[in-house]
Amino acid sequence: MDVRVLGPVQLLVNNRSLPIGGRKSRAFLAALVVHRRRVVSSTALADAVWDGNPPTTYGASLHVSVSNLRKALRAEKIEAERILRTVAPGYLLDITEEQCDVGRFEMARAAGARATSPAAAASLYRSALSEWKGEALADLRGLSFADEFATALDEDRWQAASARIEADIGCGKASAVIGELRSLINEQPLREPLWGQLITALYLSGRQTDALEECRKVRAILSEQLGIDPSPELALLEQQVLRQETIGQGRERRIEKVALEMTTTKAEFPAKMKRCQLRLSDGRVLDVPLAGIRIGRMSDNDLLLDDPKVSRYHAEIAPSPNGLVLRDLESTNGVFLNGLRVNRDEVLRVGAEIRIGSTSMTCEVSTG
Repeated sequence: MDVRVLGPVQLLVNNRSLPIGGRKSRAFLAALVVHRRRVVSSTALADAVWDGNPPTTYGASLHVSVSNLRKALRAEKIEAERILRTVAPGYLLDITEEQCDVGRFEMARAAGARATSPAAAASLYRSALSEWKGEALADLRGLSFADEFATALDEDRWQAASARIEADIGCGKASAVIGELRSLINEQPLREPLWGQLITALYLSGRQTDALEECRKVRAILSEQLGIDPSPELALLEQQVLRQETIGQGRERRIEKVALEMTTTKAEFPAKMKRCQLRLSDGRVLDVPLAGIRIGRMSDNDLLLDDPKVSRYHAEIAPSPNGLVLRDLESTNGVFLNGLRVNRDEVLRVGAEIRIGSTSMTCEVSTG
């Protein structure tokens, strides 16, 4: 059995695609894959399938989707009731990471980050990227949950691609990645790590003049579009190229680091917070576990805020390489950290003030 969501939604058995119904049935299956091995309430599933506006009869419609999926699996001699289980207050898709493309992608990407050689890392990242057959949930775009999932996974895909390029450079294949890097930069001209990789690849290929020209280009783009100078790391790289210094040292250490650089601003990060507690303005105190929490108005959130200014699934505090981060789940009214609206993942530190709707909360060291 193989469920695929990194592209159009598909359910396969022995590499043969099974019929899974129309858009709503595919959305139902995809929502379960996103939360695989976790119970998803019928309310949350309906919210995903009908994009926040489910009919009063959604329960019957979900039951039809379940019946159709189980029927397709039973026809292939698969224990359908064990795989797709009814567990109050909803349903659970009990599949392994190996049984879905997103699971295999995440496993291979994590293994690539742990690899001890550039060659091994490159191979693992290639394996991860091979799982992609197009845009994530390509046939469900327009649904909020699908768009949110695809946006998050696209960042992971960028990270894996950049890390694979870094590993290839570490393997002595600098010339081979130049064309690919140019294409990626055309798509994402403000991602400084890509520019650093291109400059490095050109320089290691004996093209110092071209490398310096790329230094000039990125400096101009950052100045014109963002009004900033290149990061200290990129500025140092330019000086190394000018002085014709060796810049290939320590590439192994950068292979794991580059994925983090793709989504975090260069800054002095605080000490990692893997756990914390939130002290709410209404007097509640909530411990945030290692796995993080989701915050919103729906009853299946970890932190329920009964407030009309709060979206159904408003925000989450999630683990990251830098510790816990605060993330806006495309809420209507936004998430505010220390008075500023959150536009990307923000690392939490002790004393941080979070505001969601009418509720304020302070991030404190966990006593658990």
